[in-house]
Amino acid sequence: MLPDDFEHGKFYLVSDYSPSGDQPQAIEKLTEGVLQNESTQVLLGVTGSGKTYTIANVIKNLNRPTLILSHNKTLAAQLYGEFKAFFPHNAVEYFISYYDYYQPEAYLPTVDKYIEKDLAINQEIEKLRLRTTTSLLSGRRDVIVVSSVSCLYGIGNPEDFHNNIIEIKAGQNFPRNNFLRFLVDSLYSRDDINFQHGKFRVKGDSVDVFLAYGDAAYKIVFFDDEIEEIYSFDPVTNNILNKHDSVRIYPANIFMTTRPKLEKAIKQIRLDLGKQIEFFTKQGKELEAKRIEDRVSYDLEMLQELGYCSGVENYSRYFDGRTEGTRPFCLIDYFPKNFLAVIDESHVTLPQIRGMSGGDNSRKKTLVEYGFRLPAAIDNRPLKFEEFEMMTPTSICMSATPGDYELQKTEGVIVEQVVRPTGLIDPPIEVRPTLNQIDDLIDEIQKVIEKKERTLVTTLTKRMAEDLSAFLIKLNIKTQYIHSDITAMKRVEIMEQLREGIIDVLVGVNLLREGLDLPEVSLVAILDADKEGFLRSARSLTQTSGRAARNLNGRVIMYGDKITNSMQITIDETNRRRAKQITYNEENNITPQQIIKSNESVFGKGNKKTHTYQQGANNESFAADPVVAYMTKHDLQKSIEKAKKEMEKAAKQLDYANAKIYRDEMFMLQEVYNQKYGE
Repeated sequence: MLPDDFEHGKFYLVSDYSPSGDQPQAIEKLTEGVLQNESTQVLLGVTGSGKTYTIANVIKNLNRPTLILSHNKTLAAQLYGEFKAFFPHNAVEYFISYYDYYQPEAYLPTVDKYIEKDLAINQEIEKLRLRTTTSLLSGRRDVIVVSSVSCLYGIGNPEDFHNNIIEIKAGQNFPRNNFLRFLVDSLYSRDDINFQHGKFRVKGDSVDVFLAYGDAAYKIVFFDDEIEEIYSFDPVTNNILNKHDSVRIYPANIFMTTRPKLEKAIKQIRLDLGKQIEFFTKQGKELEAKRIEDRVSYDLEMLQELGYCSGVENYSRYFDGRTEGTRPFCLIDYFPKNFLAVIDESHVTLPQIRGMSGGDNSRKKTLVEYGFRLPAAIDNRPLKFEEFEMMTPTSICMSATPGDYELQKTEGVIVEQVVRPTGLIDPPIEVRPTLNQIDDLIDEIQKVIEKKERTLVTTLTKRMAEDLSAFLIKLNIKTQYIHSDITAMKRVEIMEQLREGIIDVLVGVNLLREGLDLPEVSLVAILDADKEGFLRSARSLTQTSGRAARNLNGRVIMYGDKITNSMQITIDETNRRRAKQITYNEENNITPQQIIKSNESVFGKGNKKTHTYQQGANNESFAADPVVAYMTKHDLQKSIEKAKKEMEKAAKQLDYANAKIYRDEMFMLQEVYNQKYGE
């Protein structure tokens, strides 16, 4: 139900709670900072302090279109769900890479191996991406876009996209054949049998258009050359939803261009192809010259006949009319100038943005050097970090451990949010000597097991994690190790087992990478904490310690013979936060409440696996599984296809943890298939 004072273009925040703890002052400071044109602000919020709710209040106060950037799909999906719940009456959109899996085009000169681009596009995500661009170009102000860093990769020119919008009105003189041509130009395709997203069908005097960016379709009824009536209907049931006086039909693809621009691009591509062939020939590289001639000539033929070709994005510079070296258009170009950018987990997201351009450039240069692509392909790239900075003049960085970049940009001025609405206090940190650290750890683990709680142990190397896990198992302590060599499927299963109490101890190298949110964990033990380095930096130690912050009895033990600078920073910061949290609880008569989190399986509703503890299960190779090892060729092919379908199904439901599991399973089955049958 809409609010009584509902006003189009205005954000309406819906929540059963009101700001508490540190949230009110954080909301006020961040709002004021944006209004005073501060380019960058930092929200330092500890785990469980309600940073998302704080940002939702800031968005409501500012009433500006907002881009929320996350460093991976899974976290982006979680944020999307949260903001959809906070703003049910506004346009909350979702923009991530629309590939279920993606193997970029590459060439490996050392082994003379060309890897062709391989991908599977998720139609549901493609629909959501299109819905994002349509919302941004609709003129609405109440738009929130939750996105992964894929929004920094090249997409179509917003001007071309806007120019291909079809606006129609009842009573308008608009010959049917002209309307059909407009639909084709907007990349809708005719299909009178299989009516799907991005398709249209013709039935006598009416044309049905299934929107590429929504779940409804339009029925446009013609009388001679006049549009008589316009209806929206459910394409599944064919039930009429509404009658319209006028509608806008947005293009069916983000990568839009016009026929004149296409013809101009083809001419320029031919010219550059001739130059590149001449360049290779002068250097005596006949193979490369022949390779580029064959590749581009075929692409030009496809562009001339169909308007597109495989890898068309490599020619985007020609379609956009950009000069060499200039950046491509991206989603940020679709936002109005005064939008707000919120960067979630900025200590991870910003370095990811900084590194994207370099890796892409290296791969593309190799393809160009060996004749697989024209030099223009290099300009189909993600934004460089400097370009990203220029395009996001107003940003809020969220993190429990802000990076050096964010702190430099704000000159160390941050907005703190360390008091949790639940009253939970940061876990105390104790430092113990490394002498007999394993014996001491075992004693502590036993105490935790008696309370029916869980333990996380971090080591410095994979081998140490495996050896410690094997040692604890010999002592009848239900343990598993976890690191990058363990498949995604196995990692998720192990974490579920830990929450369920099937295992009591999880040993890992960098447990932060798993995105652990485990309220059952009351002890975090950090072995060799005094070995300075990436895994024992102040930021890593703080993040690792935070894994125990969701338990009422949470505590941290650091094993080290000296207190390093990183350890001291972490201890001092934790003590400072604890003092502030305890004082707030006492002043407001708050009793800390244990977080209770449902253990919903990532395998989806109704598909929750029943786990059983198996000693040393991590050491089993997938290929060595007897069931897989003795599969026939036909059975393997069926299993690969089944895994692919499950991956696509999970991705459609925005369950990316599960989608990744099935993707890995599909790849491993394919590897077994190739090894057995040499295909």
